[in-house]
Amino acid sequence: MTGVFKDMRSVQDCIYNWLTIKVVCDARPDDTAAGETRDHFEEMLASEYKVTNIVTTTDDDFYYVSYEQGEESKKTRFPRELIEVMLNQINQEPEKYVNYPMEE
Repeated sequence: MTGVFKDMRSVQDCIYNWLTIKVVCDARPDDTAAGETRDHFEEMLASEYKVTNIVTTTDDDFYYVSYEQGEESKKTRFPRELIEVMLNQINQEPEKYVNYPMEE
């Protein structure tokens, strides 16, 4: 049972990290570093945890994430203030988070 809990916890952590950076990407679509980080977590969710069909919704208090892992449909939720902490920090000190476009 311990191994199952550990795996679930890792999926939960990865979804948390992905959602946090996804919120930043949604607010800052030209932020290349945020986009690369989101892509990294999406790849990790797909390849390491076999997570597919991720759908997010939100209300005044929570972000809700529905997804499939293997044959199972799963759901989780996170408080908005927890997910939006990175975006709020960027918005409070934008000079520390300058976007450096990718060189072509």
